[in-house]
Amino acid sequence: MKAGIVGLPNVGKSTLFNCLSNAKAQSANFPFCTIEPNVGIVNVPDKRLQTLESLVKPEKIIPATVEIVDIAGLVKGASKGEGLGNQFLANIRETDAILHVLRCFDNDNVVHVDGSVDPIRDKETIDIELQLKDLENVEKKLDKVNRAARTGDKRANKEQVVLSNLKNALEQSKNIRSLDIKNDDRIEFVKPLQLITDKPVLYVCNVNEASVKSGNDYVEKVKSIIANESSGLLILGVNIEADISELDSFDERQMFLEDLGLDEAGSAKLIREAYTLLNKQTYFTAGEKEVRAWTIPIGSTAQQAAGVIHSDFEKGFIRAEVISYKDYEQYKSEAKVREAGKMRVEGKEYLVQDGDVMHFRFNV
Repeated sequence: MKAGIVGLPNVGKSTLFNCLSNAKAQSANFPFCTIEPNVGIVNVPDKRLQTLESLVKPEKIIPATVEIVDIAGLVKGASKGEGLGNQFLANIRETDAILHVLRCFDNDNVVHVDGSVDPIRDKETIDIELQLKDLENVEKKLDKVNRAARTGDKRANKEQVVLSNLKNALEQSKNIRSLDIKNDDRIEFVKPLQLITDKPVLYVCNVNEASVKSGNDYVEKVKSIIANESSGLLILGVNIEADISELDSFDERQMFLEDLGLDEAGSAKLIREAYTLLNKQTYFTAGEKEVRAWTIPIGSTAQQAAGVIHSDFEKGFIRAEVISYKDYEQYKSEAKVREAGKMRVEGKEYLVQDGDVMHFRFNV
């Protein structure tokens, strides 16, 4: 799972990445791993994991993770290679979701690349560059499909209609994710193109301390313009997150948040939002050796979930023993859950629910 942080220069993008990449900003227990300077593995905050740890007392706990990429700042003309455009577009194409940082605060000491604060203009600047790149890719594909369609190829004729609709939408400055496309067409014709504007996006409104709880006029404008777009929005004070990440202890960070009237660090919310944005959910395995959070797509079957642990589990799947997280929390141990008759035996087609605690029986 990979989410890319994008935005114009000086909107708080790299500061946000640095906050996320600092383990102290996430939890008291989990380390942060850097793959390379602008890529990091960030743990998904999940209080359920701590609860299971306190009940099971394992040797170790392993959280779910999201890979976060700080992508080079984009400038006008990126689709034609201006600035670091080619690098930016190549990197963003490899991500599964986009965290789009918008500057929603005034500060004369922080220079804006376009000379004034306007998150709507900033959003449109990046949207246009991404749409132009997608348009280039759609037109290339459409040229090939048109040639095949002229021979009477029925599949090509169908694809020609879909691609023509994509082309028209991009020419009208529409993002592909906002289009109403039949699911079969999306899977067969759209997904293989890996279009950037088809990726799920979370708009991160970077605000000052005074606006962190309820937002401001800039945030309201962003909410209005994305109302018909399939996307999310999160209000975040990046400078506040930077201050939190500098504090040494978990207790100090909690006191700082309480003083601001906040329940938790915004960066923790952001990571969970990214996880949801990627259409993922968590199930747990719990034993003396480890308590572990496993990441699966929402809608996964028990057999598919087993395959995340090991392919042999999926191939030789017999059954899954399932405890809901709420039952585990209520009865305090697996033995007590069994006694209460709350452990269920499920087959390969069972749809795993977020928070399920599972044991798999298999034979290869």
